[in-house]
Amino acid sequence: MDADAIAEGRRRWQARYDAARTRDADFTTLSGDPVEPVYGPAPGDTYEGFERIGWPGEFPFTRGLYPTGYRGRTWTIRQFAGFGSARQTNERYRMILKAGGGGLSVAFDMPTLMGRDSDEPRSLGEVGHCGVAIDSAADMDVLFDGIPLGEVTTSMTISGPAVPVFCMYLVAAERQGADPGALNGTLQTDIFKEYIAQKEWLFPPEPHLRLIGDLMEYTSRHIPAYKPLSVSGYHIREAGSTAAQELAYTLADGFAYVELGLSRGLAVDDFAPGLSFFFDAHIDFFEEIAKFRAARRIWARWMRDVYGARTERAQWLRFHTQTAGVSLTAQQPYNNVVRTAIEALAAVLGGTNSLHTNALDETLALPSEQAAEIALRTQQVLMEETGVTNVADPLGGSWYVERLTDRLEEQAERIFEEILDRGRRAAARSGGEHPIGPVTAGLLSGIEDGWFTSQIAEASFRYQQALEKGEKKVVGVNCYTGSVTRDIEILRVSHEVERQQVRDLARRKAERDDAAVRAALASLLEAARSDRNMIEPMLEAVRAEATLGEICGALREEWGSYTEPPGF
Repeated sequence: MDADAIAEGRRRWQARYDAARTRDADFTTLSGDPVEPVYGPAPGDTYEGFERIGWPGEFPFTRGLYPTGYRGRTWTIRQFAGFGSARQTNERYRMILKAGGGGLSVAFDMPTLMGRDSDEPRSLGEVGHCGVAIDSAADMDVLFDGIPLGEVTTSMTISGPAVPVFCMYLVAAERQGADPGALNGTLQTDIFKEYIAQKEWLFPPEPHLRLIGDLMEYTSRHIPAYKPLSVSGYHIREAGSTAAQELAYTLADGFAYVELGLSRGLAVDDFAPGLSFFFDAHIDFFEEIAKFRAARRIWARWMRDVYGARTERAQWLRFHTQTAGVSLTAQQPYNNVVRTAIEALAAVLGGTNSLHTNALDETLALPSEQAAEIALRTQQVLMEETGVTNVADPLGGSWYVERLTDRLEEQAERIFEEILDRGRRAAARSGGEHPIGPVTAGLLSGIEDGWFTSQIAEASFRYQQALEKGEKKVVGVNCYTGSVTRDIEILRVSHEVERQQVRDLARRKAERDDAAVRAALASLLEAARSDRNMIEPMLEAVRAEATLGEICGALREEWGSYTEPPGF
């Protein structure tokens, strides 16, 4: 790009920056020297390919979505929490908010994630142990007791039973007196990543997509600020993928949900702003920063050039980040504080919109209150003490970071082409294009024949080999293993939590109107057998205190279950 074009871009950026609102803060170094809100080529300089880097708040958004960077607003501190009963988790939420957390993120226990009630035989021993147990809207009432849902943004990390859990959240908001139409938050809902990596599905892919399409339609019409889909790369990376695989598989999932919205007749500029993303921040500092920058650039270009998005908001890739759980070690657990701080800094330098920092004890148990506070303070130190919020994309223009960004984009594009080719081959075999779209066809093909899982398994195997050979180092595990650290105290969830949850569930079932529950479930199944949107009848079932297991069980009987292909 020549000097005149660069200068014109800077003038555009300056005009938008001047028109934006910035925080009342001290934008100087620790020594008191003022810093500019963004840096770029010097006046008169040329920079080949600068249009791919650009300025903050300008297509292709490599340097961030907003011209002000974090000077306008910092990232949201959104700590992921949930354990034991709804009452216990409610107390943890109050602690997080009182200590300065800016939003909540709900972790559910395994029975809830699988759409099962706490009293089911397969739930035995799992209730409340990896998150909070939610059986009905009554539990959701307790979970957010004293926390005004109309004022707090809430993220819920759940995919298989995401839609009925969201209905419980809406009913809890109604019971608080909040306007459901004004709610703001994020529901994960991303079922593709379950088939690819996490394995927490309820039905075959097509019925799941039916539910997701219904949710997209409903929120677009009735809850416009709410984000019904958080497309998750986090679990793909935690399963062992490379950074490029996480980037490509996640964005491809996002493209498929765009195709789903379009197939429902929704306007891309209307529904695309309701999509958000969830990425892993791993330990390779510069690779992670480059991954986040490449993700914004790829998404903006595909949304504009492939799916026809014309508004900036429809081209934006907004994302939440969580530091890498798989990078934490049980050995020398205090080292995990350092790892988490480095990963969080990479997320911030990559321009994350919200962030969760893991606790030092998470390889051993759910976080203790002390460990959760240290994790929260890690973000606050980054935000308040380091100066990273003063400048937008401070590593932009770095030869190394820009080359890594380009390389990850190139690798992702090669993976997209493989996915599209798989979709074309599937269409040739079936004699017709997939009704949702070409990326969707490729994803379903890769899920059905186990391609995604095999690719991730191969990447994970290569990394494990490198660890065992000592080519990759993990401090305290395969090097520097001597330590004076004593065992740390961990949070233990009492089995009394499960017993009490089962007793409470039995009492609620005894007190409710069973005829109303049966009628509501029958109405839900009628909707499932037609092309009627299923959200309203599901809300009615939730209002009648139908349980999560009853709703999901009825739909399992109607739609069947799913078994993934074997891999060897």
